[in-house]
Amino acid sequence: MIALNLRNEFIFPPIKLGYSDTTGTIKQQHLDFYDLRSKHIGAITIEPLYMDSGLREIPTQIGIDNDNKLYRLKKLINLIHANGAQVIAHLNHPGRLANPKIPGNYFWSSTDKPCENGGAVPEYMNRDMMDKVIDLFVDSAQRVVEAGFDIIELQFGHGYLLAQFLSPDVNKRNDDYGGSYKDRIRFPLKVLSAVRNAVDIPIIARISGDEIIPTGFHIDEMIKFSKILEENGVDAIHVSAGSACSTPPWFFQHMFVPKGKTWYYACRIKKSIDIPIIFVGRINSSKDIKSIKRIYNVDYIAVGRAMIADPNFVGKYLNKVKGLIRPCLACAEGCLGGVKSGQGLQCLVNPKVGKEIDIFEKPKKSKNFAVVGGGLAGMEAALTLKKRGHKVTLFEKDELGGQFNFAPLTPNKKSMKTLIPYFVKKIKVNNIKVIYKEAKKSDLINKYDEVVIATGSKPAEIKIDGLDKFYWAEILLKENLPKNKKVLIIGGGLIGVDIATALIPLNNQVIIIKRTTDFGEDMEMIAKLLSLKMMKEKGTIFRNYTHVKKIVGKTVYAEKDGKDIQFNNIDMIVISTGMKSFNPLEKELKNNILVHVIGDAKKTGNAQDAIHNGYKLAISL
Repeated sequence: MIALNLRNEFIFPPIKLGYSDTTGTIKQQHLDFYDLRSKHIGAITIEPLYMDSGLREIPTQIGIDNDNKLYRLKKLINLIHANGAQVIAHLNHPGRLANPKIPGNYFWSSTDKPCENGGAVPEYMNRDMMDKVIDLFVDSAQRVVEAGFDIIELQFGHGYLLAQFLSPDVNKRNDDYGGSYKDRIRFPLKVLSAVRNAVDIPIIARISGDEIIPTGFHIDEMIKFSKILEENGVDAIHVSAGSACSTPPWFFQHMFVPKGKTWYYACRIKKSIDIPIIFVGRINSSKDIKSIKRIYNVDYIAVGRAMIADPNFVGKYLNKVKGLIRPCLACAEGCLGGVKSGQGLQCLVNPKVGKEIDIFEKPKKSKNFAVVGGGLAGMEAALTLKKRGHKVTLFEKDELGGQFNFAPLTPNKKSMKTLIPYFVKKIKVNNIKVIYKEAKKSDLINKYDEVVIATGSKPAEIKIDGLDKFYWAEILLKENLPKNKKVLIIGGGLIGVDIATALIPLNNQVIIIKRTTDFGEDMEMIAKLLSLKMMKEKGTIFRNYTHVKKIVGKTVYAEKDGKDIQFNNIDMIVISTGMKSFNPLEKELKNNILVHVIGDAKKTGNAQDAIHNGYKLAISL
């Protein structure tokens, strides 16, 4: 065994940034991102490196497929080394999970069947193809050493090529490389052996402790495999779970799956082998770290999205950096959503991700700002203005957090409850005065230099004959949540779907209708997939292209596809047909004081839009 020799137990895992271009080279954004996050951590794993330009998962991925990449890779490695951290190269062949939308990509696998979640039909690999893959790994590993990386991580999990051989669900071959357990591990071990013989730096194996599907591989088999990896020269094992193909929520460690399953798998393997184990999976608070250290006596801890949300997460845990930890919500809105959309890695709670060197100047003259509205946009604007040296007063008529207070009330979004307490505490620590009242013109004119309006939005009005009582998101409050009722939800976007998922566990019969189609169209991909799956399994009635004409008693009369329909015995109605900006102050203040409008008050959007908009305005003033 070759020791990893890190300065501490913390490792940043391989997370796709999407900051390159079609050349696959390191850009300034990469340098800025990793520089900020390598000040206190033990090691940085840079994003997965493609070994062939035809094997990209995203068009803007970093490559290590030729020597031309080495100069910029060395520049990044030297930067991270200067901060005291080691650098890990993550090598992965995606197999059938290469991106089918990227021209020139090719798809090889243990099977000729595509991923069930979509993708290209792969070529069934023969022995010559296997040899080419082994050569790819070896050539890439040798470039890794030449570039100056300290450690190699080989991907054996998450549904990628080597896992496509390991998995009995995928690998149905009847040759020497499929069928029995011994034959399914044969090709992955050939790859390991070739890389081990080619380099003399430590090798980490990243595995899924369980595929989380009935016909996949499970923890007992992976304990057995881990012992074999140890015997074949692996120096540490990084234990995750799931497959990007069949169980993406587990692969991404989404807020919809329970925290701690990966820790259990890592513990089981740790008890069976002698080499170090890297624990991973939604470790996003000091409490998590203390807990797994106490319970599992961990060797190493991989902290990814928590370091995206707060680049100083490890530094703050180690008491080397002062301040509150900005919480990761495990929502995947910005990190996964940003990369998928082609904008590059972002973060819902941290507007500086991808813009680490934003100019953040102190103003020549400090001003006195009033921020009207204490939702996410208003709180972010107030904090950023204060940090820049301005005096800030925050007006809020109800409670800080605005509509985001409803977000954690749905069953699968409990992790979101950490965000508002963070903001509230941050406002208190920064001595920002909060006035709990609805700000009037007289409260603002001649008392402040400028006003930032962040009064949010209100539910869009809907006129239906006979509609006299209905709910919006306030139905999620404990005192309003019904049980054993028949509920009609009018509007099938994010709010409507979220409300449905909260009603179903309380034995309510839910009908959800939408004027168009695509229920949950504005939701994050995984949250949408799992929410709609749960709704369908629990008997939710979906009606698209439907609009309500009138309501008489407990009967709702509607029209679908030009035909009259009705819903009978409806006990409660929820209206979630969208939001409308609420901004009554701007006209009153105009021509009297300089006014800026942000967040939903300017244009309705999501939580990420609100925080980013508040930040962007505050650094520009």
